[in-house]
Amino acid sequence: MSALIEPCVLVYDVGGSHISAAVCFKEGFRLGSVVRANLPEEQTSEAFVEVLHALGVRASEGVAGVQGAELAMPGPFDYAKGISWMEHKLPYLYGVNVSEALAARFGWNASQVRFLNDAAAYLLGEVGAGAARGVQRVVCFTLGTGVGSGFAVDGHVVTEGKGVPPGGEIWNVPYEGGIVEDQISTRALQRAYKERTGQEREVASIAHYATGGEPDSIEVFKEFGRNLGVALKKLLKDFAPDVVVLGGGISRSAYLFLEETRKELADTNFEVRIAELGDNAPLAGAGVAWFGAET
Repeated sequence: MSALIEPCVLVYDVGGSHISAAVCFKEGFRLGSVVRANLPEEQTSEAFVEVLHALGVRASEGVAGVQGAELAMPGPFDYAKGISWMEHKLPYLYGVNVSEALAARFGWNASQVRFLNDAAAYLLGEVGAGAARGVQRVVCFTLGTGVGSGFAVDGHVVTEGKGVPPGGEIWNVPYEGGIVEDQISTRALQRAYKERTGQEREVASIAHYATGGEPDSIEVFKEFGRNLGVALKKLLKDFAPDVVVLGGGISRSAYLFLEETRKELADTNFEVRIAELGDNAPLAGAGVAWFGAET
């Protein structure tokens, strides 16, 4: 008697410099071995699709029952049709139907290759298999060079409604005389450090000095934590999340600022948690999107 084959799907996370891939199994949205490759040196759509195919073959080696592929992609992108409209990032994909091209390489129907926004994938990963499992109302922020964001209700991404900015994107919402990204991003930390010391440093370096006890670096992160708390309170008042998940590069230094953030939010009804899945969140989220579409 043959063993039952567990449903699974190939999942991809397409970033600015590299691509990650794995098999995601339906039960618990757990990931198999994650494989990665740099974007192709030959900047053509054919070379890009070949990297996707080669990664998929590696990731799924020895795995039966792969139903198709779900790819987390940056925008602008027609996620329903699988066509890229990126002019600056991956310009060689502009106007290319990636769905049809990759399906042809695997010998699949185009309907077996699906796409979702990369920020939405990160959010779904944490909702389905990470820090926000089972939570009804969730907002996820990825804090880094920019500010990615996603809003979810009952396990589904929402891009409109009370308290949700257009498209679920909060980075460019007017705030404190500028936009949100001016206050809670890499450049905010670097600007604060330069104002205190006159020196320019990368965030990782500032964190290193703070960990070592350097007073200015410590205070820069505490100030960031307070500013983040104030921003979350104002920006999320109408959406009223149960949990806010923080991911991205800056979240790796949460031990330096999270206490201050939580103090600012002491009179709110939502909890702040650090993302559990890290760089693998979009991969798990792609699996959540695939299997969620079946229900």
